Amino acid sequence: MTAAPSSRVDELPWPGLDVSGLRILVTGFGVSGYAVADQTMQRGARVTVVDGARSERNLERARILEVLGVDVRLGPEHTSALPETADGAPFDLVVTSPGWRLDQPLLLAAADAGIPVWSEVELARRMQAPDGPAWLGVTGTNGKTTVVTMLETILRTAGLRAVACGNVGLPVIEAALDPEGFDVLAVELSSFQLHRTEHAACEAAVVLGITEDHLDWHGGIDAYAADKGRIYADCEIACVYSVADERTRRLVEDADVLEGCRAIGVTLGAPGPSELGVVDGILVDRAFLDDRAHRALELAHLEDLAHLGPHGAPPHVVFDALAAAALARAHGVDPLHVREGLRAFRAGAHRAEVVARAGGVAWVDDSKATNPDAAAASLASADSVVWIVGGLTKGADVDGLVASAAARLRGAVVIGADGTPFLEALARHAVDVPVRRIEPGRTDGSTLSAREVMEQAVAAAAALAEDGDAVLMAPAAASMDQFEDYAERGDLFAAAARAIAGEGAA
Repeated sequence: MTAAPSSRVDELPWPGLDVSGLRILVTGFGVSGYAVADQTMQRGARVTVVDGARSERNLERARILEVLGVDVRLGPEHTSALPETADGAPFDLVVTSPGWRLDQPLLLAAADAGIPVWSEVELARRMQAPDGPAWLGVTGTNGKTTVVTMLETILRTAGLRAVACGNVGLPVIEAALDPEGFDVLAVELSSFQLHRTEHAACEAAVVLGITEDHLDWHGGIDAYAADKGRIYADCEIACVYSVADERTRRLVEDADVLEGCRAIGVTLGAPGPSELGVVDGILVDRAFLDDRAHRALELAHLEDLAHLGPHGAPPHVVFDALAAAALARAHGVDPLHVREGLRAFRAGAHRAEVVARAGGVAWVDDSKATNPDAAAASLASADSVVWIVGGLTKGADVDGLVASAAARLRGAVVIGADGTPFLEALARHAVDVPVRRIEPGRTDGSTLSAREVMEQAVAAAAALAEDGDAVLMAPAAASMDQFEDYAERGDLFAAAARAIAGEGAA
């Protein structure tokens, strides 16, 4: 097809962008794609949706939206090139789902045709009313969901109408355009979402840390970090960073922010001026007070977080609490409400969640630990561990992780379609640690089901565990080689662990 270049949407005023009459192509029909189609259609846009999968869920969503006038096209033939609009006119805008790769032919064709390609986040920011909710943004390789849900709890404790959204919970566009109106959005943003987001315009934002992840998608650590840093663009009050992670400081230094926006550091040590940190077991604020050179405000005690780990809150959870507190304080939340919110917070499923106890053994589901850095933080929370590990490593180097964990391992159980990276690292660095491999196939050549994999892994771990141990599933890898996603992996672990623990208790 021949599409006339069109960039008029970039010239339309925002916030409060009026999409009525715009021809919008939505690529990807997942949660965010459906939300974009629904919200823009309601406001008079002419919407076309394409997705390569003709799944039952997509077909059901298509039936709903087609009744309302959305043109939904499912199947791989609709995603290989820029489609025609119903009336033959060029599209004004493409809104793409975060999973679509940068080299996807349809997206490249749109860019060549001069059609803006935005994320759902960019569209939501532009469509939100000028007096809409404040955005408090969270990104980083690990800890995002913990921080936004902690932040949501703190904000609600302070009496604000707040919601965690974005890469967790509601799609950003639904939260931003909610008819009842939120006071504050705690927005979790992945590097995929940020890649096509130019105007996050957060009141305050944090990059929790940068370690190697998704490098195959971004093309390298520098490009990955740069996309994370987009969350600071047009920040108003505070750019929060990790004192221990020099990359996050540099992202703040390079950010184009509003006049008066401040750099606020977070550390697990004693904080300097304009930082939050820990002194003698107390979480303190030396950033959001007038005399920060000489004084500090008490926010909470480590005991207030003791419920967030099998042996108290591990260091990475304390850091997450400080980051959430920094964003809340940037919004003006009183220290008392920070403490009450942290006390009330409960970790989400599959995030260092103790799912069973029996015979002195704690069974811990950290299926969300999908990369080596996240697994390292999880392993640091217990002294003696039977470790269930393995899956899709996405090219990550696991050697350093295994070397650092070896001293605390009672045993290891390796899952995953390809266990080679972990088996070889364990053979090098944990020579005396008993290792059990759960082979993915049966002797007849068939493949184990996801449930069978996890039941065998849990049984092997139970045979290795002793009184005082934690059986920790922190796979340090993605799940899609043997499970639908990390949630299924965690659910199957919890069910198997509870069955084993119940037998032990009996």
